[in-house]
Amino acid sequence: MTRGILLCVLFSALILTAAQARLAITLKSIAVALPQSSRTLPAGPGVKVVHDNCLGCHSAGMILNQPRMPKAAWAAEVDKMRNAYKAPIAAKDVPAIVDYLAAIKGSK
Repeated sequence: MTRGILLCVLFSALILTAAQARLAITLKSIAVALPQSSRTLPAGPGVKVVHDNCLGCHSAGMILNQPRMPKAAWAAEVDKMRNAYKAPIAAKDVPAIVDYLAAIKGSK
């Protein structure tokens, strides 16, 4: 019985491979025009670390449009970016990023 199941799986795999080989996959490059913005992050301690780590995915305007949150909430956001979204942020940069975000968009 096990040999019959194994042969059935192998036969199915061969059929699937043959079917995929007949599909013509064509890749093409596309151009994407991103909107321009003159908004920049305000100067302050940690702005370079935020620039180097965050602006690859987020615009300055997107960061500046975030609601004011306590420092602990900013720490959770940075943690989410690193762990859930796999942002390549070094652990050593996290405190500077959190401090900067809390300084410019922290609770009053």
